[in-house]
Amino acid sequence: MAHARRYFEKALDNDHQRASYAMKLLQELYIIERKCKERSVDKTTKQRYRQRYAVPVLIQMKQWLANNLNQFLPKSSIGKAIAYTIKIWKNLERYVLDPRFEIDNNLIENSIRPLALGRKNYLFAGSHKAAQNRAMMYSFFASCKVNQVEPLNWLTHVLENILDHKANKLAELLPHNYKSN
Repeated sequence: MAHARRYFEKALDNDHQRASYAMKLLQELYIIERKCKERSVDKTTKQRYRQRYAVPVLIQMKQWLANNLNQFLPKSSIGKAIAYTIKIWKNLERYVLDPRFEIDNNLIENSIRPLALGRKNYLFAGSHKAAQNRAMMYSFFASCKVNQVEPLNWLTHVLENILDHKANKLAELLPHNYKSN
């Protein structure tokens, strides 16, 4: 959602009235999320809150996007904002289906930024396979961080249990499924 918002923010100079309207709708969605966070609601309540308040805003926005798609030159900033948002719409509205999903991926992007900045270092991993292994481990550790799991405890648990685990159930060992003792 943050990416779509940025497109409309850029379009404010091109078509202030329409870009402001889209920004207002997006802001309503973020306010709903902020209220859930401030009230520390449980997942069930968050799901109901989203269904009751966010879904109508999403329906309104989808209709507005459809009505305005062919009203502008595709290369104009408002035209790009509308086309981009329609193109990724299914992904944008998916967050209301599961209370574990966030409205945007800013938290994830911020958590992996240090890894992305270190990419040049991966060129000197020794081999392509070593670089892939390092990237995989960084992904696991970033997942630990997002799920508030202590990485050493998780990795110890995985190494102690992986040999006895069925191959088709390895996902059970991922950080988001780990329960510390």
